[in-house]
Amino acid sequence: MKKSIIQIKGVKKAYKDVEVLKGVDFEVEQGGIFALLGSNGAGKTTMIRIMATLLKADAGSVVINGFDIEKSPGDIRGSISLTGQFAAIDEILTGRENLQMIAKLRHLKNPSQVADELINRFGMSEAADRRVSTYSGGMKRRIDIAMSLVGNPKIIFLDEPTTGLDPEARLEVWKIVKELSAVGTTVFLTTQYLDEAEQLADKIAILHGGKIIALDTLEGLKKLFPPAKVEYVEKQPTLEEIFLTIIGKKEEK
Repeated sequence: MKKSIIQIKGVKKAYKDVEVLKGVDFEVEQGGIFALLGSNGAGKTTMIRIMATLLKADAGSVVINGFDIEKSPGDIRGSISLTGQFAAIDEILTGRENLQMIAKLRHLKNPSQVADELINRFGMSEAADRRVSTYSGGMKRRIDIAMSLVGNPKIIFLDEPTTGLDPEARLEVWKIVKELSAVGTTVFLTTQYLDEAEQLADKIAILHGGKIIALDTLEGLKKLFPPAKVEYVEKQPTLEEIFLTIIGKKEEK
């Protein structure tokens, strides 16, 4: 059985008279991909901000990578990285300069070497020395996630990482997330896209009414529903499949 790297117990948070989190409990296994699902305003971002030490919970306990958030917030910050809904990049700088800047802020030796390694890892050699303002949405998200990996954090929080991206860019982010998990990084992501959680997550939690109302693997969650009625119908391609097929054919010409 895998070791739990995040333990959340009884976490509560209210904004004035509005209770957003009403006693949240869950654990995240080391090296896995954990998806937190919920509608707008369910408290997903609030939960991530609490775990990232950006927001203080009103009650409950948070232990991340063996550190209690009340006693050792600095140690937790050294173990994690956070990528928000919108790319936090300096668009005046090049991709390489953004990576070097983060390496310097993390007080790492050889910032240039750190940047070079991530540029090669993420296949960004051609764009690395262009200003970020010239990047596509997918490329901006790629450099944003690369910046989150400076210093090799054990846990990366991705708050709705594919919001606003086109289908190609979404698939690109999915590939990056799978690669992160494959090398042992724990990925905690929030999303409103059910297909995203279906494609990526080892464990899925549903946040509703301020509490976790379900937590299991995809197969486990499917068992909560009655057996599907078997019907023989012709499978129609999704719009996403059609779009990617057409784009792929155009690139072949």
